[in-house]
Amino acid sequence: MNTNARESVPHDAELTRLARASATELSQLLRERPESDRAHIKLDGADLVLPRQALVLLRDLLTEMAQGNAVTILPTHAEVTTQEAANMLNVSRPHLVKLLEDGALPFSRVGTHRRIRLQDLLAYKRQQEEASEAALQELADQAQDLDMGY
Repeated sequence: MNTNARESVPHDAELTRLARASATELSQLLRERPESDRAHIKLDGADLVLPRQALVLLRDLLTEMAQGNAVTILPTHAEVTTQEAANMLNVSRPHLVKLLEDGALPFSRVGTHRRIRLQDLLAYKRQQEEASEAALQELADQAQDLDMGY
């Protein structure tokens, strides 16, 4: 067994520290250089050029890693299953199917299986979050108007 390979893999705490430091530094670089549309990176003697969008994605990925979160990257045109969509919305699968059948979310069928475009799911999730925030703000405003001590 090659113990050198095992020793070169950082432990969770070290990965978290490294991800946090890298995310912070990358965020600062992106803020300081808003006009830069690409980055030149040297990796093991090879020169790479990355578009700014990739750097933003990398920063977001590092931020999630620093918080100990697992990350899955999917293209926005990808389709997800009803269970995956339910998990993303934090609802039950039967509730999601009802949303689909009621027309709240567009879907397609692959045989007997329903598929939801990730782009549509994310738009729906964003709309729901905005509606929740607006309702919460309205309640807070009413509490202020009624001098309820909030």
